[in-house]
Amino acid sequence: MIREATFKDLPKLLEFEQGVIEAERPFDPTIRPSPVLYYDLEELLTSKDAKVVVEEEDNKIIACGYAKVKMARPYLDHQKYAYLGFMFTHPDHRGKGVNGKILDALKAWSFENGLTEIRLSVYEDNLPAVHAYEKYGFKKHLVEMRLPRNTDENQ
Repeated sequence: MIREATFKDLPKLLEFEQGVIEAERPFDPTIRPSPVLYYDLEELLTSKDAKVVVEEEDNKIIACGYAKVKMARPYLDHQKYAYLGFMFTHPDHRGKGVNGKILDALKAWSFENGLTEIRLSVYEDNLPAVHAYEKYGFKKHLVEMRLPRNTDENQ
């Protein structure tokens, strides 16, 4: 069952946030050592311009994600778009289509709010995530590159 997240879900959401961070550490040497927080979950839960959803199975939260309205760059053909983030599925439930249900709910919210563009960010080397989003219909669009001062750093 997909439902809107509430403040009662905050402990599990904070746990899942750490799951996202730990999953992304191998792809990003610039993430600070713990403790690290990615999201302002309280702001996301209360914002009229965001929607946080969770999927439950047997009264336990197994996945989450959010959509947030963002302003587009002035030269694009749309003024606003939905940015998706905090996409996390508990490891015991991966590969079962759970993320697709979260994406469906966030896509519906985005379109219901008049947004015609949906974007998300994923590390290029995170092939399972890239393939999952491509399977859903996302297309690679832009690659962000970095040049660390220490060019010996693993990239």
